[in-house]
Amino acid sequence: MTTTRCVLVTGAAGTIGSYFSKNANKQKYKLRLMVHPSNPRNVIEAITPHGDVIEAELEKLETLLKACEGVDTVLHLAAIADASAKWDSLLQNNIIGTYNIFLAAKKSGVKRVIYASSIHAVSGYTKNKQIRTSDPVNPGDLYGVSKCFGEALGCYMGEQEGLSTIAIRIGAYLPYSFLNNQSRGVSCMDSWLSEPDAIHLFERCIDAPPALKFAIVHGLSRNTFNRMDINSTCDLLGYDPQDNFVEAQESFKSLNITNRLLTHNLHDSHQKSGLRDQSPEQTKNN
Repeated sequence: MTTTRCVLVTGAAGTIGSYFSKNANKQKYKLRLMVHPSNPRNVIEAITPHGDVIEAELEKLETLLKACEGVDTVLHLAAIADASAKWDSLLQNNIIGTYNIFLAAKKSGVKRVIYASSIHAVSGYTKNKQIRTSDPVNPGDLYGVSKCFGEALGCYMGEQEGLSTIAIRIGAYLPYSFLNNQSRGVSCMDSWLSEPDAIHLFERCIDAPPALKFAIVHGLSRNTFNRMDINSTCDLLGYDPQDNFVEAQESFKSLNITNRLLTHNLHDSHQKSGLRDQSPEQTKNN
């Protein structure tokens, strides 16, 4: 008999949190949805049918301890997600708040924390470099710096404190409806993470083997061009993303880019093998 896991989702009223809350597998997971008290009532009411809603603040450790009671996994999405954010707001939410949720999880006996990091933790690299999970962090802004802190804290908690942690560097999480917005869509063609692929990735992280102490994974769809490499993520977690920006974005569909790109090997239609199809006798006579 399969036991339903209790998953605490912080930032459950946010863009990613609310979508996960509505679409996560309810047969596998019992959701506890943590929202900030300042959220509008209509936003909170929209997610209420999908789990047990609790109000808590990252600055208040005692409320986080209560939120973590009986929880198997924490999906930590709550944060200031703004590349132009100033240090004071990042300090309270992304530094102190992240420390508090990890501490509460550890003290409450939580088995795993899934930490929502960001592509901004490595956005300091030039655009022509594909970033691997093994590459050193290289934040491009203070927001990215705060995500590097969370990754380092997660590594410490996993390796030294026994709290399994998976840090997901989330790319450009955009619904299908946003792809055709010229100001946002095309600029994210190498970093797009679709909503269904995000759900799939989160669930693969929740279900990963308990022995996994710490890992950094990349949260992108299977785009033709990807700023961050996802091969190690697929191998580690069994992640199998289905969406591709150039096949989903209207202005790219007609170009048929995926099929028209040369593979520069024998799969290209104009190329033929240099290996002659000869019998041993023909080879000897030549």
